[in-house]
Amino acid sequence: MLTKILKQVANQEGLENNRFQTLQGGDINQVYLGTGDQNKYVFKINDAGQFPDLFLKERNGLEELRKSQSFRIPLVIAYGELEGYAYLILEYLPPVTVQSWQSFGIQLAKLHQYKADVFGLAEWNYIGSLKQYNNAAQNAAAFFIEQRLMPQFELAIQKSFKFKNLDKLYKAAEAIIPDEAPSLIHGDLWSGNYLHTGEGFALIDPAVSYSIREMDLAMMQLFGGFPNEVLSVYNECYATSPDLEDRIPLYQLYYILVHLNLFGSSYYGRAERIIDKYL
Repeated sequence: MLTKILKQVANQEGLENNRFQTLQGGDINQVYLGTGDQNKYVFKINDAGQFPDLFLKERNGLEELRKSQSFRIPLVIAYGELEGYAYLILEYLPPVTVQSWQSFGIQLAKLHQYKADVFGLAEWNYIGSLKQYNNAAQNAAAFFIEQRLMPQFELAIQKSFKFKNLDKLYKAAEAIIPDEAPSLIHGDLWSGNYLHTGEGFALIDPAVSYSIREMDLAMMQLFGGFPNEVLSVYNECYATSPDLEDRIPLYQLYYILVHLNLFGSSYYGRAERIIDKYL
């Protein structure tokens, strides 16, 4: 445990924290609960040189999500660097047991109804520890192909993975992706990136963009953790375009490629099977 650094960070930010407890933090960050006599905070810390501006991008993503007034978003207390470490300090939201999933579907529909004029974002950000590109595009298919699939395929090819018929895949994507207006999406909506609090559901660890809302729905189905009730309620609030199930694997391909580039060949076969589905 980086107790010395954590205490220095707390002191630098004027916070009283007497005890630190390790929390689950994924593969990039080390995460701690800092407890003082009055307050609790979440401290996230990583190698500043290895992941430049990661916490700045995370802060910006959380603030973008807050604009939609949909989910509870933890307040950002502070972020910065100290002795080669980057840190982010967040409001601690005590989790409670989920009693009903209806509110998640309602909140997600409200998030996706927060719109922009063009696809993209004012800055690049991260998906996991990989750069996520957000250059502007005028339609959904172009954004998905150019800013999501192409960069991940290029990185995978650099890592010696081979793919065929990508031009045909891109044409298939152009044909089936509905041209809706861009929605604000979380961008990495798996079961580890929500909390259920006493004030409803909260979102953490975003990879936001103004993008295809169906991408969030696809990611939610990729690794499980969300009941069917969520999509049912979501559709009552903000119905999806017809034949969504035909597009879900296409959107999931982006996340599979991210995992391929992060964790290696165990995801290669799954990526190939998705590609073959659309050829």
